Amino acid sequence: MPRDLTVILEDRAGELARLGQATGEAGVNIHGLAAFTGEGKGVVHVLIDDVDVDRCRAGLEKAGMGIADEREVLVIDIDDRPGTLGEVTRRLAEARVNIDLAYTTFGGIRLVIASDDLASARVALQ
Repeated sequence: MPRDLTVILEDRAGELARLGQATGEAGVNIHGLAAFTGEGKGVVHVLIDDVDVDRCRAGLEKAGMGIADEREVLVIDIDDRPGTLGEVTRRLAEARVNIDLAYTTFGGIRLVIASDDLASARVALQ
């Protein structure tokens, strides 16, 4: 199961590097990432394997960072062509699945989706 972890950082130079170093030293591979800033904070979503959550948490805590939220997400393969995002998200909308987070992964064309109704999302995308 893929997991999305939300990490809150200070909005200053080097914080994302610290996060990357801490997860790397913990032996955790990040498969995808989305990062935003606002109100003096950085909000970073990292996609990792569920078996790595405890090691990631320990590595971040050792670096003085913590995980603000953790949840299972759906990661799907998508076509690399115009209109794919609209097609995939329309199917979810028709199944009344509200997407509250979406980003892409590293090294391929995959979409990460978080929702409070992953079961319906899975059914809609079969």
